[in-house]
Amino acid sequence: MVRATNAVYSNRKRKRLLKQAKGFVGDRKNHRRLTSNCVLQAMAFNYRGRKQCKRDFRSLWINRLGVGAKLHGLSYSKLIDGLKKAQCGLDRKVLSEMAIKDPAGFAAVAHKAKQALA
Repeated sequence: MVRATNAVYSNRKRKRLLKQAKGFVGDRKNHRRLTSNCVLQAMAFNYRGRKQCKRDFRSLWINRLGVGAKLHGLSYSKLIDGLKKAQCGLDRKVLSEMAIKDPAGFAAVAHKAKQALA
C-alpha cells in the first residue's frame, strides 16, 4: 500500500506560512523552520504592538490635556474631576484635539469644569 503524504494540506500550510513571511529578509523568508519561528514571533509582537499603540495615544492625550489645563489654572486631575461633576461627555481624545485646534472651545470647557468644582 502506498504511503499517504497528505501533500495537498502540507503544501497549503507551507504556502500560507511563506505568505505570512512576505517581506522578511534572508533565510527567514524561505526556510520553513526559521520562517515558522519568525512568523510566530512577529505575530506576538503584532498583538503586543496593538495594545501598546492604544496606551501611547492615551498617554499623549493626557499630556496634552495636562498642558492645556495648566494654561487655565487647573491641574489635569482637577480638570477631569470637574468635567465628571459637570457631566461632560467628552473623552480625552476629543478634549486633546480641542486643546490644540480650538483653544476658545477648550477654554469654555475648562471654565465649566472650574464651575463644577466650586
